[in-house]
Amino acid sequence: MLTVIGEALVDVVQRPSGIEAHVGGSPLNVAVGLARLDHPVQFIGRFGKDAYGDSVAAHLRSSSVMVPLPPDGKPTSIATAVIDDDGAATYTFDLTWDLPGLGERLPLMLQGATLLHTGSIATALEPGAADVLAAVEHAHPSSTISFDPNCRPSIITDRDYARRQAERFVVLSDVVKASDEDLEWLYPGVDPLESARRWLSLGGTEGPALVVVTRGARGPWGITAVGETQVPAPSVTVVDTVGAGDSFMAGLLSAIVDHGLDGAQNRGALRAMPAETLAAIMDHATRAAAVTVSRAGANPPTRAELNHRAVAS
Repeated sequence: MLTVIGEALVDVVQRPSGIEAHVGGSPLNVAVGLARLDHPVQFIGRFGKDAYGDSVAAHLRSSSVMVPLPPDGKPTSIATAVIDDDGAATYTFDLTWDLPGLGERLPLMLQGATLLHTGSIATALEPGAADVLAAVEHAHPSSTISFDPNCRPSIITDRDYARRQAERFVVLSDVVKASDEDLEWLYPGVDPLESARRWLSLGGTEGPALVVVTRGARGPWGITAVGETQVPAPSVTVVDTVGAGDSFMAGLLSAIVDHGLDGAQNRGALRAMPAETLAAIMDHATRAAAVTVSRAGANPPTRAELNHRAVAS
């Protein structure tokens, strides 16, 4: 069982051609991406008893994502994404993030989980961020922990706080993914790859086994204790970039699971994986993201779609 904990929301997408609504939220997108890649996954998050919440629940069910928490009485969170003529998205948010009563339910929810992923708003916005950190600490002895800061400066405006909070999760994580934009915002004036190298060293042998930096059309770059690896990004016509990083994250984790590297018992193997294995894992993630940017909204691929594209190429 794979577990994703974090925010669910509805993306209200404003394009030059009109307005559309899509279910989103970075962790929710990762959960859907993993489920579409044929992994059993549960999503621990919140949404309301309203029309948008009904859309969130239906979206999760349609991809066979398990949802152990029922909707609550607060409004479902909303992100407004404005798409420019080049397909790039900028966001504003109206959201609530807390998980009341999660603590006593966690042991049962996380029983048998081999991987826990979190990130984005859920790890930075209180009061829910404290619950997420507690969940990570609870899962760490038995599960692979993955983290994507997916920084939202329009929500968390205090850069020093965001940096400290990100580093708290990095130290507890085995797999970390960040965009070059995330790292440039967290560490102004520092080469993002140098920031990633520093993250790899946080916590010593108890810190991350793998840090990956996504760089758009330049392709991802990754680092382990064994060395550094980069793979090219496929050539694709971009419709928009909504959910691209989340599809990459899902593809990255999917490949790690496919290689039998999930679970705390495999931390040593994950840390020592050879460069060719890391390249294959990042290539899988890059192809997943390429499918997502080729169509509108956060719409990650199925395993069948990825396999078909791999054969076609």
